[in-house]
Amino acid sequence: MEKISILGAGTMGHSIALSAAWANQTVNVYGINEQDLENADKGLNNKLNVMAKNELFTNEQAKEIRDRIKFTTSLEEAILEATFIIEVVPEVLELKQELYAKLESLVDDQVVIASNTSGFKPSLLAEDMNHPERFVITHFWNPAHLIPLVEVVKGQHTDEETVERAMAVLQKMNKKAIILHKEIPGFIGNRLQYALFREAQALLDAGAASKEDIDAAVTYSIGRRLPVTGPLMSADMGGLDVFSAISNYLFEDLATDQRSGKILTQLADENKLGDKAGEGYYSWDAKVSSEINEEREQTLIYFLKKDLK
Repeated sequence: MEKISILGAGTMGHSIALSAAWANQTVNVYGINEQDLENADKGLNNKLNVMAKNELFTNEQAKEIRDRIKFTTSLEEAILEATFIIEVVPEVLELKQELYAKLESLVDDQVVIASNTSGFKPSLLAEDMNHPERFVITHFWNPAHLIPLVEVVKGQHTDEETVERAMAVLQKMNKKAIILHKEIPGFIGNRLQYALFREAQALLDAGAASKEDIDAAVTYSIGRRLPVTGPLMSADMGGLDVFSAISNYLFEDLATDQRSGKILTQLADENKLGDKAGEGYYSWDAKVSSEINEEREQTLIYFLKKDLK
């Protein structure tokens, strides 16, 4: 069993730690200061309470999971016995590369260094590493303790043993890991997500429908079947002759915008950033935010329970 260390105690970091600890693995989590660790501990305990309340495990098991997660502000202590390191620091290229340089001076060259980046290509992140063959991307999706998908992305120099070890770690965490054979910006999930978001922006900008109806068109149609069949299997079920014909006449009319849409740009410029700012496409007071976030969390727990059967 790999000895896992997670570098970064934010929302993603402690959520990934929770996934590993739930799979009976001891995890060291590094945070930059005591406040960072205090916030992580609070977030972790809240998640454990919700999961126990929803009978994913008992309160006693929640305590055992918590006990398997060790927090520290010492990088050296966090990686002392690590064989598999997951970096979860902010999306700043220089920051990540500086961390990798420091790690390579501290750990054996057989230790896997994985990044949770959501966008950087692995070859770019590892371009200054002495041992890029042991570097790989493991992109978890937020919230990492509830969403099964992890995208494993190989760099030009990543060896197969590194990929195999990453897949084994993720399988142990009960994650649904997929492997990308090419380095492409945004990987798979974000490319699909933003293709849908681009079309939604274009429809709203064109005044084709209200924001509520555009969202409803997804949540009450394709959103209902996507948990069972992805886009390619859905096409098989609908008939590839039908999907080919529709593609041939519809593709040329779909959005091809290369930048954010007019309304999104205006909202961002006005600092109307959504839930965290209280206003975006929608208005977000504390009550609405709490209700929507809880509903989404409960839905993810429902699907997670189905996955675990």
